[in-house]
Amino acid sequence: MARYAENTSVSTDKSRAEIERTLMRYGADSFAYMTSRTEAKIGFQMNGRRIAFVLPLPDAASAEFQRTPERRNKRSPEQAHAAWEKACRQRWRALALVVKAKLEAVEAGIAEFEDEFMANILMADGQRFGEWARPQIALMYETGAMPALLGHDG
Repeated sequence: MARYAENTSVSTDKSRAEIERTLMRYGADSFAYMTSRTEAKIGFQMNGRRIAFVLPLPDAASAEFQRTPERRNKRSPEQAHAAWEKACRQRWRALALVVKAKLEAVEAGIAEFEDEFMANILMADGQRFGEWARPQIALMYETGAMPALLGHDG
């Protein structure tokens, strides 16, 4: 199956700017982003909540970019970089789609803000709720016992 926007020519900068404009149009109070070699992060505040998305970035040194998919021929450094940039552009377009779809679902009354962004809501310790909840859910299914509420045993 084809990936969404796998052949997009929209730059990562344009996608990030589109995400920022979309968030502000829907009422976000603030917006921030950062990038590293392994991930990009966007954060915003809206409806009294702080939200963060982490976008894993592909490893530029992986064989996926260093060799052609058909015959596994070695790519030139320029070709490898172009293949890696293409993968990054696709991921940023997908993130723009996700953010826009969630905001539109809330605006249309299909979903509640907290429900759409719950996994990405930042908790007081800076951890995203989904990062905390995933192991709690797994433990609940394994043991049949409810987890402690946000780390408190009472």
